[in-house]
Amino acid sequence: MLDQIDLQEKMDKKTYKEKLGPLTLRLGELQRSAREHGIPLLVIMEGWDAAGKGTLMNRVLQPLDPRGFKVYNTGKPSEEDLLRPYLWPFWVRMPAKGQFVFMNRSWYRRFLEGRLERTLKSEDVDEALEETLNFERQLCLGGTQLVKFFVHISKKEQKKRLDKLDEQSSTMWRASRAEWQRHKRYDDLLELAEKMLNATNSDDSAWTVVSGHDERGAEIRMLTAMVGVLERELEKKLESAEAKKKKILAGPKITVTHNLSPVKLDDVKLDLSLDHEKYKKELPKLQKRLKEIQYTLYRERIPAVAAFEGWDAAGKGGAIKRLTERLDPRGYEVHPVAAPNDIERAHYYLWRFWKAFPKAGHLAVFDRTWYGRVLVERVEGFCTSDEWERAYDEINDMEAQWRRYGAILVKFWLHIDPDVQLARFNERQDTPLKQWKITDEDWRNREKWSLYKDAVEEMLLRTSTTHSPWTIIEADNKEYARVKVLKSLIEAAEEFFVERKIKI
Repeated sequence: MLDQIDLQEKMDKKTYKEKLGPLTLRLGELQRSAREHGIPLLVIMEGWDAAGKGTLMNRVLQPLDPRGFKVYNTGKPSEEDLLRPYLWPFWVRMPAKGQFVFMNRSWYRRFLEGRLERTLKSEDVDEALEETLNFERQLCLGGTQLVKFFVHISKKEQKKRLDKLDEQSSTMWRASRAEWQRHKRYDDLLELAEKMLNATNSDDSAWTVVSGHDERGAEIRMLTAMVGVLERELEKKLESAEAKKKKILAGPKITVTHNLSPVKLDDVKLDLSLDHEKYKKELPKLQKRLKEIQYTLYRERIPAVAAFEGWDAAGKGGAIKRLTERLDPRGYEVHPVAAPNDIERAHYYLWRFWKAFPKAGHLAVFDRTWYGRVLVERVEGFCTSDEWERAYDEINDMEAQWRRYGAILVKFWLHIDPDVQLARFNERQDTPLKQWKITDEDWRNREKWSLYKDAVEEMLLRTSTTHSPWTIIEADNKEYARVKVLKSLIEAAEEFFVERKIKI
């Protein structure tokens, strides 16, 4: 792609002025329309050091209302960024519906900087490209309009600009040793950049390569690309608004998957129990062991995630309480997941879970999780069938990224018999101190038990992977369930430590 750009070509001033006015006017109109129709736009600026990325970004921002966009400089990861998976800082900066976000550098920095700094090994380039493609595919499917710019300059021009920066004390910091090292490796990085651009160029997330030698021409190309993407999406929105409304109102089709699932919930042995005296002896020992594991996680800077799903009244809250009871409160956080609020609804549905990913050495406990997309949202018709169908792959990819980063991930499904659920509902309703635990929604969900069971079984089938398997907890007996939860989390951590030769 880079060899197709004529770095000698320059746009004359007259042509520039003729094109600039209509483009800036149109972009301002489209920003207002995007806000009205809830279209998020993400613009990333990549390219060579000293290519003029900041200057060009400033020029394309001029037609926009500054209240409707945010700019992030994501070139150098912060200490907070380094404590989480590589894509975390980009996930948490995603634009909400109707908002524009501009990033100076992006997730592509690892290709142009990581190879030189040896944070990205040559054998890992293909895996990083695949992870990038999956990430961008999720963004596009979630409705984010992605515009990618690469500002290209020659090696000779780069040296000239770095020399100029070096001449003045006020700009010397912009031509650091790292920039000069990358300049020396320009030819090697050029080959890698070509591979990166070609591998990640698609209809939904196309690259626009612009010449840093020609600011006027680059500005016009960039404005044209942004206007084109927004116009296409706006036209699509207007055409499909009525059809989409009808589709959502009709609700999703529920697929029965009993015959496909290797785990049929009806076959789960729910008569398992634990004697109360044995429970009282075993629980403190397990909690003590878990605290030792917590300290090891902190010492070795390993993040851990415990994800709880299950039937209403299955005992998730009680299990989480016993799990955290003896832990150092500074090293864990419990996230009770309810229906998304206005801010969360304005973002891609996985955004709030990426935000809550624990930093290195900490434990995150989720009471309800990202699986709401394939459970309650599916059954209740809060999302389309297309949305929950593709969610299985999106979730698997997210969990795979967490595991590749080095996180421990344990997923629990707490299973109970419907008669046990009914007894617990009645007890909550009849006990003043527990009445807050029972809602009309719980009773409505119970009436759809068979639909939820179908959804759960398909979830277990399609998201129990080798790197992130489900653990089914037989929860008719609460004490048995609590002990099994602790044992399962401890075993998962111990296996992780053995694999990495870590001593507790």
